Amino acid sequence: MTECSGVIATFDAAKGLGIVMADQQAFPFHATAIANGTRQIALGDTVTFVIRFAAGGRVEAGNIRSSRQPG
Repeated sequence: MTECSGVIATFDAAKGLGIVMADQQAFPFHATAIANGTRQIALGDTVTFVIRFAAGGRVEAGNIRSSRQPG
């Protein structure tokens, strides 16, 4: 899988849902896709991630790693 970079555009911690913006494309994600296991990430964080296919052929961000967080 190819690693991409982007920015956290939205994240609702209560719902565990967010969006990574990369190259003017939106990639949704669930908090379980945050690689360090905290299920927390800050708006505006620069991240690396992989694009994966979810149920129904949707694309989403996975293995999300913030440049500010180890892991």
